[in-house]
Amino acid sequence: MMNNTSNNLLEILSPVGDTERLRAALDYGADAVYLGGQMFGMRASPQNFTSETLKTAVDLAHSQNVKVYMTCNTLPRNNEIIHFEKFLDDAKNANVDALIANDIGVLSLIKKYAPDMEIHISTQAGIVNFVTANEFYNMGAKRVVLARELSLDEIAEIRGKTPKNLDIECFVHGAMCVSFSGRCLLSSYLVDRDANRGECAQPCRWGYHLMEEKRTNEFFPVFEDQSGTYILNAKDLCMIDHIDKLAEAGVNSFKIEGRAKSAYYVSVITNAYRKAMDVYKANPNDFKLPQWIHDEVFKVSHRAYCSGFFFGHPKDCQYYENSGYIREYDVVAVIDKCENGMIHASQRNKFFKGDEIEILTHIGEPITIIADELFNEKGEPIETANHATMKFMIKSDMIFPNNAIMRIKK
Repeated sequence: MMNNTSNNLLEILSPVGDTERLRAALDYGADAVYLGGQMFGMRASPQNFTSETLKTAVDLAHSQNVKVYMTCNTLPRNNEIIHFEKFLDDAKNANVDALIANDIGVLSLIKKYAPDMEIHISTQAGIVNFVTANEFYNMGAKRVVLARELSLDEIAEIRGKTPKNLDIECFVHGAMCVSFSGRCLLSSYLVDRDANRGECAQPCRWGYHLMEEKRTNEFFPVFEDQSGTYILNAKDLCMIDHIDKLAEAGVNSFKIEGRAKSAYYVSVITNAYRKAMDVYKANPNDFKLPQWIHDEVFKVSHRAYCSGFFFGHPKDCQYYENSGYIREYDVVAVIDKCENGMIHASQRNKFFKGDEIEILTHIGEPITIIADELFNEKGEPIETANHATMKFMIKSDMIFPNNAIMRIKK
């Protein structure tokens, strides 16, 4: 493998589904974020951004020196493509830093109507070799988001045989698709929700049985399990322990999946990769990830983890037992301010006086406190914070930044 020529090129790229998630990414150290508008994005379920909220979002990100990349990586039909020029106008007016495209026709329209716009080629394009990467570069791409099916050695070869000013981006964390680079027909065929237009119903996560044609309505498990078999269900990708290997292979941008996931997920995972990257940059020749950073990725709702294709053919990357998530922590509050020996916070989930609470900030390791003295916003002692979004106080001499997250182990 080759060494990356400059640590300054290494970027933590976080998913943003709405303004709340944007603030989470900014608070916890993203170098750049990616988001979608009301059309042409591969995630239809998040709130996404209107032309008005997009401009506000980009201004906020730029005020903190964070770049904004906007998705237009669906495969638009004839009746949609006529709206693309308006989409481009909104992107230009908002000053987004780049557009993420997949379709060659879309790419041509970007070059025609927004010739100064930076172009990133989506993972949906399925780039698996240096020839394709070079051709996209010749067509005007500044960055390629490589297919998730590549090994580190293959990425290193692509890096070595492409121009140095062509950025290489890879997904390093989050849900994986059972189909090649997300190009799947299952959802469209089964429930008329097209995965290639951002509407995937995730049928790969469903449990399946067999039915023999002459025994209608008699269902048989693929193996002996009453709940059926989740034959297509992939584990989640997690490369937090391998930041150094990704950088050495030539990856510039470390992309976190999850535009449809919670602000808490964005906060925790962005923070973990930010801290891991900082550790790597401080000592790239002897990368040792602190245990607390490794542990953070297990404190969000997640499926079992694996390393995908990065180390060759995936081993043990399917999960056959169920499609559920592992969730060991609950967010109980977000800190509004700290003053006069009190933590002022807004409740998110019920907890009790005397509970052990872990507080996550963007500064360092999580800190544990005990809610020995709990008060409502009037300063009256209470036994529990049990009303949604209620304001409350905990006595503490410690000072935490605004928007720090309070959570408890379930």
